[in-house]
Amino acid sequence: MQRVAIARAMVNKPEILLADEPTGNLDTKRSVEIVQVLREFNKTVGLTIVMVTHNQELARCADRIFEMRDGHISQMEPWTDDSTAKVSCTR
Repeated sequence: MQRVAIARAMVNKPEILLADEPTGNLDTKRSVEIVQVLREFNKTVGLTIVMVTHNQELARCADRIFEMRDGHISQMEPWTDDSTAKVSCTR
């Protein structure tokens, strides 16, 4: 179902894709697949993706990470040590 939603969103070739919890109802394997699809669109067509997630493992896959806490948004430092990651992300 998530792949269908992504395909529908990509039909009009947007410059920005807003993804609100795109992996929220998926198991780990399917979540990784969806993130890989999104990263591939980012790399091949230059699609900007704004993804909202509570899954910190998937957040590791992002080029930039922002956190909202107590109504304030701040940029977080990217993880440099992926040795503890449960999700493998191709950069």
